[in-house]
Amino acid sequence: MRRHVGVILIVLVALNLRPAVVAVGPLLRQIQDDVGLSGTAAGALTTLPVLFFGSYGLVAPFLRRGPRGETLLVTSMVLLVFALLARVIPIQVALFGGALLAGIAISIGNIAVPAIIKRDHPQAITTVTAVYTVAITVGAAVSSAVVVPLQHALGSGWRPPLMLLAIPAAVAAIAWLPRLRGAAAATPRPEAGSPQVWRSALAWQVTGFMGLQSLLAYVTSGWLPSICQDRGLSEAAGGYALGLSSLLQAAGAFLVPVIGRRFRDQRPLVALAIVLTAAGYAGSIWAPAGSIWLWIVVLGLGQGVGFATALSFIGLRASDAHVTAQLSGMAQGVGYVIAALGPLAVGAVHDATHGWTAPGVLVLAVSALMFVPGFGAGRERTIGEESRVERHAAAV
Repeated sequence: MRRHVGVILIVLVALNLRPAVVAVGPLLRQIQDDVGLSGTAAGALTTLPVLFFGSYGLVAPFLRRGPRGETLLVTSMVLLVFALLARVIPIQVALFGGALLAGIAISIGNIAVPAIIKRDHPQAITTVTAVYTVAITVGAAVSSAVVVPLQHALGSGWRPPLMLLAIPAAVAAIAWLPRLRGAAAATPRPEAGSPQVWRSALAWQVTGFMGLQSLLAYVTSGWLPSICQDRGLSEAAGGYALGLSSLLQAAGAFLVPVIGRRFRDQRPLVALAIVLTAAGYAGSIWAPAGSIWLWIVVLGLGQGVGFATALSFIGLRASDAHVTAQLSGMAQGVGYVIAALGPLAVGAVHDATHGWTAPGVLVLAVSALMFVPGFGAGRERTIGEESRVERHAAAV
C-alpha cells in the first residue's frame, strides 16, 4: 500500500513538471500584445525555463550536504507556485523572473524524482519510470489544451488561467509534507555528492543519450507544426499534429516496461526508439503528404520510448539512490543544455537553406549518433562496475 501511495505522490509531482512552460504557447500572442513583447522576447519567454531545466543538476555537486529527496520535491513545488503567481504580475520583470524561477523549480523536481524511484521502487524502476514519464506527458498535453477554453469560460485575460496552474502544484507540495516530516525523523541527510559520476564513461553515455533524445524532442515541439504547415496542413492542423505526437509519447512510454522485460538489457529499446524516431522524421518531411499523420504517430511513439528509456537509465545504471541523485543531476543538467541547441540549430539551417531537406538530414544524423551513447548505456551494468572490470582485465 505504501508503495502505491508513493507512486501516486510521484505522479502528482510529474503532472506539474511541464504545464508552467507549455501552457504559455497557446496564450503567447495575447501575452505579447498585452505586455508589448517583441518576437524575440516572446520566444525567450518560452525558451528561458527550458534552458534551466537541468540547472539544479549542475549546482548539486557543489553543495556540502545533499538535501533529502522529499525536501527537494516540496521545495520544487513551492517554488513553482511562487513562479506561477509572480508571472502574472503586470510588469515584464515579473513575467521573465517567474519564467526563470519556473525553470529552476522544474529542474529540482526533474533531478529528485529518479533518485526517489531508485530508493523506494528498486525492483520496478522501469515500470515506475514509465508511469512518471506518462504523467509528465499528460500534464503537458492537458494543460496546453485547457488554458484557452478555461480563459473563455472565465471570460478573462491570459493571467487567470496561468495563475490557476498554481493550484495543482500547491496540492503536490502539501501531499509530500507528511513524507518530508517522516524522512526528517527517520533518516540523516545524505552526504555531499562525490565526483564519481563525472569520471565514469557509463555516466557520460547515459548523459549523451539523455541529451540527444531531448534535443530531438525539443526540435519536435518547436518545429513540427511548421513542417506540417509547409507540407500543406493548416495552422490548426499543425497544432493538432504536435498534440497527437505528445499524446503518443505517453503510449510509447508504456511500451518500455512491456518490451523491456523480454530482453536482458535495454539495447533493443534504444534501437526501437532510434528507428521509430528517424522513420517518423523522414516520413513527416519527405513521404507523400497524405501519409503525414501516420509518420507523426510513428514519431510520437519513438520519442516516448526514447524519453522513458533515458529516464530509466538513471535508476538502472546507478548502484544506489545516492549515486542515482548524482547521475540524475549530471544527465539532466548537461543533457538539457545539449537539448536546448536543437531547435536553434534546426532553425538556423532552415533559414539558411529555405527548406526542410537539410534540417531533415541533420535530425537523421543526430538520430544515428544516438546509437553510440545509447548502446553503451543500454548494457546491463552499473556505475563503478566498469572501472572494476577494467582493473580486473588489466590484472589478468
